[in-house]
Amino acid sequence: MNSTPDFSSPELASAEVVVPVSALNRAIGSMLERSFPLVWVGGEVSNFTRAASGHWYFSLKDTQAQMRCVMFRGRAQHAGFTPREGDHIEVRALVTMYEPRGELQLNVEAVRRTGQGRLYEAFLKLKAQLDAEGLFAAERKRPLPLHPRAIGIVTSLQAAALRDVLTTLARRAPHIALIVYPAPVQGAGVSARLAAMVNAASARREVEVLIVCRGGGSIEDLWAFNEEVLARAIAACEIPVVSGVGHETDFTIADFAADVRAPTPTAAAELVSPQRAVLLRELTQRQAMLARGFERLRERRAQQLDWLARRLVSPAERLARQRMHLQQLGVRLASAGARPVRDARARFALTQMRWQRWRPDLAAHQSRLTGLTQRLDQALLRRHERHVARVATLAARLEVLSPQRTLERGYAAVLEAHSGRAVRTPATLKPGRRLTLHLADGTADITLADVQARLGDDF
Repeated sequence: MNSTPDFSSPELASAEVVVPVSALNRAIGSMLERSFPLVWVGGEVSNFTRAASGHWYFSLKDTQAQMRCVMFRGRAQHAGFTPREGDHIEVRALVTMYEPRGELQLNVEAVRRTGQGRLYEAFLKLKAQLDAEGLFAAERKRPLPLHPRAIGIVTSLQAAALRDVLTTLARRAPHIALIVYPAPVQGAGVSARLAAMVNAASARREVEVLIVCRGGGSIEDLWAFNEEVLARAIAACEIPVVSGVGHETDFTIADFAADVRAPTPTAAAELVSPQRAVLLRELTQRQAMLARGFERLRERRAQQLDWLARRLVSPAERLARQRMHLQQLGVRLASAGARPVRDARARFALTQMRWQRWRPDLAAHQSRLTGLTQRLDQALLRRHERHVARVATLAARLEVLSPQRTLERGYAAVLEAHSGRAVRTPATLKPGRRLTLHLADGTADITLADVQARLGDDF
């Protein structure tokens, strides 16, 4: 196993030691990695190559020098963009040595456009400040109108986002009026002009919802929507504001200040506009429901009219009905007088029947008790017989396994005379030791004259 030599040791410095090139490059690489921590390096991209393996190889240069760089696939796939020839970028890298060629290079871990780090820090600082003031609080957010009569759009007249929004609104809701508040979306002083258009739309109250939008771009391109003046104008607007800036992954301060954030300008147009086909279908359904409701009301009124017509009778017929009702009441009164006696007799018969049902049958109980007693005696007798047979079986098995029976077959138990322990191996026997032999009909004390180890099996 090769090890990196210590070039700082006095022994190596004083001796004429020949060092292989690979060991020298390895030592230089280790020294560079220890001496230079992760650092941000800025420059212009040159000779950019994406290998088939997914690794990036390029050079960073300025007016006076250049440095080779490598960004491996595991980190390159998480980069937010792919550098191009001539781009000015900043890389977070470790200074290393490519040992096979002895070339100094930067091992890149992260990449960003030049100035993006400072802009992102400013973005986070302003976001935290406005959030602490409650400008992004959820309770400040207002719901969007379900059926707006007019929609305002704050964007550039030349922006592709405006064409996307107009196309989407013309397709979904051509009946809604549109008012465009033109303002540039990129360049110096843009945020103030955007804020002025938002304030103008709020003051005029010509629309019921306002869209602030532009297409995608870098953080520098979208920076106008990260300015404080625009965020405060959106928060102070008297009408609901939808922010549709950039792509789905782009977030700006205007997104947080708006009442609703849309991932794209097209999505913003879809959020504020009800679809015309859906409205027409809903209108048709409601018209059908209204027609069915009127038809059911007319049928109920007709049925009620028929019921009232049936209630209109002549006085003679009314008297006949009352006379018949009086007769029915007389019959009910007569039956009501006889009902208590009839009910009392029925209750008595029912009580007598229940008493007969629950009257105990002593003869049957006595017969059952006699049968149970006989069954108990028989069960105890059978159990006793089983226990006797089991004891006899166990006694026979015990008799077979008895040590006395073993001794009767000609075996003897050899015990040490002084301790009474059984002797199991000749290794424990010595000449002159006294032993006790237990035989079938008694015991015998013996003294060993000699001990011989068994050579092989004797049986």
